[in-house]
Amino acid sequence: MQEIHKILELLESGFGNLKVLVVGDIMLDRYIMGDVDRISPEAPVPVLRHVQRYERAGGAANVAMNLRGLGCETFLAGFWGRDAEQTELARLLSEGKVDTRGMVFTGLPTVSKTRIIGRHQQMMRLDIESRESASKAEFERLLENAMDLVGQVDAVILSDYAKGALSEDLSRAVIHAARKRDIPMLVDPKNSDFSRYAGATTVCPNLEELSVAAGIPRHETELLLAAGEAMLEEHDFEFVTVTMSDKGIRALLREGSYHSPARALEVSDVSGAGDTVVATLAAALAGGLPVRTGIDLANMAAGIVVGKVGTVPIAQHELIAMLTPSSGIASAEKILDRERMQRRVEEWRAAGETIVFTNGCFDLLHLGHITLLEQCRRFGSKLVLGLNTDSSVNGLKGSERPIVGERERAQVMAALAAVDGVVLFSEPTPLELIKALRPNVLVKGGDYTVETVVGHEEVMAQGGRVEIVPIVEGFSTTNIVRKLQGK
Repeated sequence: MQEIHKILELLESGFGNLKVLVVGDIMLDRYIMGDVDRISPEAPVPVLRHVQRYERAGGAANVAMNLRGLGCETFLAGFWGRDAEQTELARLLSEGKVDTRGMVFTGLPTVSKTRIIGRHQQMMRLDIESRESASKAEFERLLENAMDLVGQVDAVILSDYAKGALSEDLSRAVIHAARKRDIPMLVDPKNSDFSRYAGATTVCPNLEELSVAAGIPRHETELLLAAGEAMLEEHDFEFVTVTMSDKGIRALLREGSYHSPARALEVSDVSGAGDTVVATLAAALAGGLPVRTGIDLANMAAGIVVGKVGTVPIAQHELIAMLTPSSGIASAEKILDRERMQRRVEEWRAAGETIVFTNGCFDLLHLGHITLLEQCRRFGSKLVLGLNTDSSVNGLKGSERPIVGERERAQVMAALAAVDGVVLFSEPTPLELIKALRPNVLVKGGDYTVETVVGHEEVMAQGGRVEIVPIVEGFSTTNIVRKLQGK
């Protein structure tokens, strides 16, 4: 993936500075799960013995939850009723820190979908919704709320689930306002007439939705994609984003198409994957990433969420973990300042990684260093190296040290496969750095006892441990210098 440095920077800090508005059809997804082991005597239907029940934010609300999972400040505008479903949905959104000031109460029920699942197999779905439309006054309030919020955000998403919130007039007004501000305007379409989305930055249909809009059978893939390309001029889209299930995502651009292959390792449930795509793409474009990079990131996020059961939003730490494997990441992406390293460690920890920390000057890399780092790696899944700055080394080793400058030392250490992150510190000891990173395992090489290792109390107090790795006799930077001097 291109722009890896920019992506990680956005995930670890930048997305938190972005504001995104989602306007559309919100709903509550409810799951009732249980076991089936008999047929009802009342009718030829299975009897579900209830085991578990849970609720998730769905539709446009799930798009908003995905944006929050990425770290964006998120605003939601749509309709909901005065009922128990609204109360539960409001609770979920509040816990997710989604701003719902754009929501409008109507006299209609809150849309909900209840999926009844027995032994991992969906048996039926019960939908609660009204076929009536919101009143003219309610639409006017929604439009007023949406237009007010468009002026405060960095990107806008229309999440159309064909439940009535996105009228043609409202859609056109929001798109016009967003484009007037020159901010990304994305649409997840359900209406078969894409002309109502004219002027949007992109529409993000799946193959079935594009098939209905183009009037071309879904299996005629090439004809379908050609029809999508024709929509660029017809509806003034900058590009069309086609999600193609197990074939990935195809971006249809004016200068040609770009294909991002599917990235799912295991597919459990595709529910909500389209919401994840449009949310991640919106955040990427708002953060200044190129279209192709945004498509790849959205595809990666979708590959993560389809491995979960139910409607589950993406989380920052999941993308960071996928983008920062133990090998394959450029060394420059491993060298972070203290604040960014602290955030990355927290994301790793949230992903279930075991954080190992060691420190040193590492002036001239030798076998003793390599042995220490390889041993460190065995104690956990992510190794962070605290590296003394030049001034710190100078104070510890004398005026003739270091031989190699801190930038070069950091680059060399980061290039090692065993090392996942490098952070410089200028203090005489790494105590403050250890307090900030809170590693699970603290490792020291040499003739130490646990009680003499700096930071042992802090690490052990939080349930961590200290490991001592014996030094490799005969290997040290001092010995290398003596040999070079002929001593």
